[in-house]
Amino acid sequence: MARIAGVNIPTAKRVPIALTYITGIGPHNADTICTALNIDQSRRVNQLTDAEVLAIREYIDANFTVEGDLRREVSMNIKRLMDLGCYRGLRHRKNLPVRGQRTHTNARTRKGPAKAIAGKKK
Repeated sequence: MARIAGVNIPTAKRVPIALTYITGIGPHNADTICTALNIDQSRRVNQLTDAEVLAIREYIDANFTVEGDLRREVSMNIKRLMDLGCYRGLRHRKNLPVRGQRTHTNARTRKGPAKAIAGKKK
């Protein structure tokens, strides 16, 4: 089992698909990594040599922010918005949609299950 950026990537999958299991690497970045390191995209992870796995690991460390560092950066950005008290920060603080979605109806994923209001019958 190959371990890259603290993640055990699946061995039976093709290399670009397996790299997307790392937080911060999507399909486009996975293709970029494969082309930069001259790794055939049809190869499986269990067919890679130790040198190729090491090259992938070093390339990711040098060029991408992944996993824990990325999560920390995103949470710090959200915390900064909340501390500023800007509109987006207030929406984060209240657990409401941040990007302009309507909340009169919908937004149940963000707001949670509907709460019954007493005295609303009739």
